[in-house]
Amino acid sequence: MTRKVPPRPTVAELAILRVLWDRGPSTVRDVQEVLSEERPTGYTTALKFMQIMHQKGLLVRDEKRRPHVYMPAQEEEKTQRQLVGDLITRAFRGSAGKLVMQALSTRKSSPEELEEIRRLLKKMEE
Repeated sequence: MTRKVPPRPTVAELAILRVLWDRGPSTVRDVQEVLSEERPTGYTTALKFMQIMHQKGLLVRDEKRRPHVYMPAQEEEKTQRQLVGDLITRAFRGSAGKLVMQALSTRKSSPEELEEIRRLLKKMEE
């Protein structure tokens, strides 16, 4: 039996996922408080989003605990790979090189990021 890949998260869903990746398993109240630091977010709004994300397979919910505790269904890196793969296919006609060139020309990279990119390229060449 193959495991179903969760759908691509929306911008709002990614904000919730980021909180959970950073904090670990959390209640709706925990997530809502962190989201409200950047933008006012009501408890019921956060709850509804998280319930929908659970139904979509983006979140796992521990129903044994009260209040319920939510966790991302997959790791941050896996979600990022899924999103990047989709972007490469849709916007860059399957060319990872074009994506990298656009990414590097769009924003100035720090010396540390450039060194990390060099190390990765060197590793890939070996």
